[in-house]
Amino acid sequence: MTRMGGTWQNWGRSASVRPARVERPRTPEGVQRAVKAARAQGLPIKAVGSGHSFTGIAIAPGVLLELDDMQGLVSADPETGLVTLLAGTRLHRIPGLLARYGLAMENLGDIDRQSISGALSTGTHGTGAGFGGLAAQVVGMTLVTAAGEFLRVDGEQNSDLLPAVALGLGALGIIVEVTLQCVPAFLLEAVDQPAPLSDVLASLHDRVRAADHFEFYWFPHTEVALTKRQKRLPESGVRKPLPLVGRWVDETLLSNGVYRATCAVGQLVPALTPPVNRLAVRLTGDRAYTDHSHRVLTQSRTVRFREMEYAVPAENVVSAFREVTSVIEQRGWRIEFPLEVRFAAADDRWLSTAYGRDSAYIAVHRYWRADPTAYFETVEEIMLAHGGRPHWGKLHTLDAEQLRERYPRFDDFLAVRDRLDPERAFRNRYLDRVLGP
Repeated sequence: MTRMGGTWQNWGRSASVRPARVERPRTPEGVQRAVKAARAQGLPIKAVGSGHSFTGIAIAPGVLLELDDMQGLVSADPETGLVTLLAGTRLHRIPGLLARYGLAMENLGDIDRQSISGALSTGTHGTGAGFGGLAAQVVGMTLVTAAGEFLRVDGEQNSDLLPAVALGLGALGIIVEVTLQCVPAFLLEAVDQPAPLSDVLASLHDRVRAADHFEFYWFPHTEVALTKRQKRLPESGVRKPLPLVGRWVDETLLSNGVYRATCAVGQLVPALTPPVNRLAVRLTGDRAYTDHSHRVLTQSRTVRFREMEYAVPAENVVSAFREVTSVIEQRGWRIEFPLEVRFAAADDRWLSTAYGRDSAYIAVHRYWRADPTAYFETVEEIMLAHGGRPHWGKLHTLDAEQLRERYPRFDDFLAVRDRLDPERAFRNRYLDRVLGP
């Protein structure tokens, strides 16, 4: 997220707005005052996190609330694993906050720059067929409603609302506190290994079942999949982290520095994209190490891009992926970013992309200076034909009527929205499109 001349922009430079006013509350009570003031003035109000969503979900044309000053631990219980955090807390700060209690989040996405409330509100997930997305870890939440009132939702208070508010798209209120069910801190034994793409697709479901966490990347114009598999170990296990120099070379020099330059060159000379992708496959993706969970699950990504990601029923992932690879070849596109394939367990969050079904995710990217339209539209058609649901924070074209067909509890969510925000204090154009006005 950046701000220039009073204009807010997201990280991917795909959405921007000049809000009427920016406020930076430091406490939940400060959020409450801001909501009441905005309502008195007839202005819509929204909170933003790190701006890492590619859609307009965080656009705040009225009052924009920055929660950067609302970070930190409210409480942690090492016996129960229950942890309460202020809503603006960045994901990358959470491991340090939990270390003294011997706790960790059960799973993480591969980027940790988001705020906890933003990550939850957009359906951020990691990988691992036995684990749900971040919203599945939520056991409690405190919001400020459109009426300016605190609403506590947990196992004892308003528990019927938890499946809605745990992944609420910012449409139900301003989150001020989040309570997570954490787990004992653990290590991950990681193996990153290239393999023939045909072999990976033929044995994909076996590979997923054999690992606690599994994903793979495929650079278009190559025949190799870069696989990543991880096994969970007790924290008392032996760490074998990557050497600092080796990690810097892989993740800073090659994956970000050199890759940024090659993406830029590929825009000027598209014919260079296939050989560059083949070189990237040869230089990366072959290493083994054991480290704290958050150091394995997350990565540093500084090359700016735009992304579309769809969740399909896990049993449909291979056919959907094959169609995408075929269309890239047929259209002669030069695609500089890899496709990413991940997995998640079914959960009960009403607007979760994994609601009611074990899911696989296929993510496609383009360098931020490239026009993604034709590529993304074609991929979207393929995903929809395979029962796909779009990631709420990533680019897609679906509207409320199309989404209703894909979410069995969609109307139940709208009923909660009508109850908590009947006058649409938290609306914006994106929410009008995906939920209806």
